[in-house]
Parts: sequence; structure tokens; C-alpha cells
Amino acid sequence: MQISLVITLIGADRTGLVESVARVVAEHGGNWLESRMCRLGGEFAGILRVKIPTEKKTSLLAALQKISGLNVTVRADETKISAAQGRQTKFEIVGSDRPGIVREITSALARANVNVEEFSSEVVSAPMSGETLFKASARLQLPENCDLAALKRDLEKIAADLLVDVSFAELSA
Repeated sequence: MQISLVITLIGADRTGLVESVARVVAEHGGNWLESRMCRLGGEFAGILRVKIPTEKKTSLLAALQKISGLNVTVRADETKISAAQGRQTKFEIVGSDRPGIVREITSALARANVNVEEFSSEVVSAPMSGETLFKASARLQLPENCDLAALKRDLEKIAADLLVDVSFAELSA
């Protein structure tokens, strides 16, 4: 029998770290299903989903924990994938950075019952002025009754003083 696991990893970034994890998963008969990994401030952060033989779970966890400098958490993926209700959209925002902008954006999304399925952000230097810019993109699951125009207006109000550009793009099914 097979089990699906969600594994989170964090540790000092170094060459070969992802290969070490992939090797351990393969050595335990695992199939790497999906992942998101990145380097943040010198640290490696990753989350992945694998399917392995049920009897290999304990030995997989032990082997992953032997990878030097890596903190590992493993959980059984017990959620059943169901057909998502509503529609998916991609959201992008660019503007002047300031503390609290992520909280304000995600609060507006939560008020509209929008599920954030994927979110990435960064702070970069503006090309001409050198000003600090906040950039974010997200994949969102909008509820059936979501008024996208009203949501965009709500987000633009939050960012009115930030010279922010907000855009949405409908994702095809």
C-alpha cells in the first residue's frame, strides 16, 4: 500500500541539498509528486509531496533527519483532492514597500472568501529611482459569487498611497 506524505524542509542553503533529499526519497521507493523550494536570506525552505510504500515512512523520516543541518517535518497527506468550487485567477501587485502590506492584502482576500493557493513575494530596488518596491504574485481560488471588480477596488484602496499596480488574470481550467 502507498501513502502520500507532505514534507517540509528548512536549513542552511548549500549545493546538493535538494539532490540529497531526492536521493533519500528514491532510496525509499518514493515518487516525488510536487514541490515548492526556494532560498530565502541564505536559508533553504521547501515543501514537497511524495508517495511512498506505507512501510517505508519511518525509515524515510529517519534518513531525511540524518541530512546534516536540515530540519524536517513529515505529515500524512490525508486530504482528498476534490473539484475546486469557483474559478482560479492569478493576482499580481507591485508598489512601494511598507510594513503590513502583506497583512492588508491577505485581509482583503479573506474578507472576499478568496483562498490563497500559492503566494510569493519579494522586495526589490526600483530600476530608475532605487526606491524599495514590493512585488507579489499569487494563484487564487475565487468563490463562485466573488465580484472581481469589487475585490480589485478594495485592494487598490489599501494601496492608494503606495502607487501600486494591481492586476488579475483568469486562469483557464
